Amino acid sequence: MKIYNSLTREKEEFVPINGNKVNMYSCVVTVYDKCHIGHARSLYIFDVIRRHLKNSGFDVTFVRNITDVDDKIIAKANQLGKKFEDVVEENISLYENDLEMLKVDKADIEPRATHNIDGMKTHIQTLIDKGFAYESDGDVYFKVRKFENYGKLSGQSIEKMLEGVRIEADSKKKDPLDFVLWKRSKEGEPSWPSPWGEGRPGWHIECSVMSMKELGCDTLDIHAGGRDLVFPHHENEIAQSEALTGKPFAKYWIHHGLLKIDGQKMAKSLGNFITVEEALEKYGVDDIKMFFLSSHYSSEIDFSDKNIEESHKKIQKIKIFLSEASAKTDHVTVSSIDAVIEDYRNRFIGTMDDDFNTPKALGVIFEMITEVNKSSYEQMYVDAAKVIVELCQNTFGLSLNDDQAQGLTDAEQMLIDERINARAQKDYKRSDDIRDKLKDIGIIVEDGKDGHTWRRA
Repeated sequence: MKIYNSLTREKEEFVPINGNKVNMYSCVVTVYDKCHIGHARSLYIFDVIRRHLKNSGFDVTFVRNITDVDDKIIAKANQLGKKFEDVVEENISLYENDLEMLKVDKADIEPRATHNIDGMKTHIQTLIDKGFAYESDGDVYFKVRKFENYGKLSGQSIEKMLEGVRIEADSKKKDPLDFVLWKRSKEGEPSWPSPWGEGRPGWHIECSVMSMKELGCDTLDIHAGGRDLVFPHHENEIAQSEALTGKPFAKYWIHHGLLKIDGQKMAKSLGNFITVEEALEKYGVDDIKMFFLSSHYSSEIDFSDKNIEESHKKIQKIKIFLSEASAKTDHVTVSSIDAVIEDYRNRFIGTMDDDFNTPKALGVIFEMITEVNKSSYEQMYVDAAKVIVELCQNTFGLSLNDDQAQGLTDAEQMLIDERINARAQKDYKRSDDIRDKLKDIGIIVEDGKDGHTWRRA
């Protein structure tokens, strides 16, 4: 198995630190608002990666954080005139509901920042003792220039970083590049006692402390997140973690590409901010997942009606094939998987082993469908269907809900029966009219040598 490592900028063979044990951490949500469709990509794609690792025999422990103390949460609480704690609890509940609607599994551990304050204070004090941090009027800052390899993840030099730094007139920093580890709380803000006064942790320190604590190690196998987190968040995590332990913070860094809406960056000010809930009111879960799978996780993607419609067609192609294969089940005896189909399964696994290449893996599935459709060998249909369901559900987490299982309403069944009678009487015009009427209400009827089949559009 090979993974593109953002740290080395190379595709490397994946060799966990401790045998087949994999410690994996992902940064995802700050609970100040509802999750948006960009969060959905992150939540889903790292779930797919975890699934493939587990299917490949690795013992994966997956930790996904919840940032529940942050400037954005405080600002949202002030804006709404609500208690800080109420905003947090409301949005954690919404986040968990989004996971359920997306049919994305929870992580093995989902730590909250506010449950790990003591560990953060200990980490910060040790950095001060080692000379990597300093206190300034109730704030504590990390000395960026003290950490020699700062910038190794983002590839930026200190000089380049200085060009982009805005120097604050009332800054307590000794150096404009230094970043905050502990913030002195203002009146009315959430706070915890500390050796430096009442305050709260900075954003970056949270992930370092929670990941190492929950995974029980100084060096993670995989640290994952969006490309927008590379700098400064992940760069700062590396600095404050490695300054503490003297060891690499993570062996492999995986970053997914960003998501645009109709070619534009998603932003509330542009009116194109789409929450997970809004997306699922308009599109099916499998359609959204297929959209994510159709591009490599590292690439930028464009969320649009047109692209989701294309993804819907791909899902329908799989479901139609499974429906056709199901009709042949009664004519086939149980046996071992056909050698041709087994080869497709192995090719699928091989593409996923190559940096989790989901678009190529999908290509293998559709190539299999095309080849089997050209064959009249019913055993291949049944074997292919079995393998497709296994791969799509176990690796991709697609539900592939059977339209037939939803059944028809009485009115829909009446139209189907009318059409059957019209065809029996060779009234093909009436039959076509009813088929068009069914299509208008979202039911596609197809005729074959063994009778008709139907599916929802």
